[in-house]
Amino acid sequence: MKILTSVTQFTTGEGTRISFTYSEIGENGNIISQNNKASFIALDNDLLNHINAIKQYINTNHLGV
Repeated sequence: MKILTSVTQFTTGEGTRISFTYSEIGENGNIISQNNKASFIALDNDLLNHINAIKQYINTNHLGV
């Protein structure tokens, strides 16, 4: 099983990049691997709308913007 351990969003020349790390856990609970990394460019409009909603939430509730 793969378990998501972190997510980061940032803007690059290609667009909105999502990077994430995850661990792999075996059926018996043993850690197979950890700190595995991957990334992709967000192209889906629904995903981009969710990202913008998170940014707006942070701006409104934590930055007072």
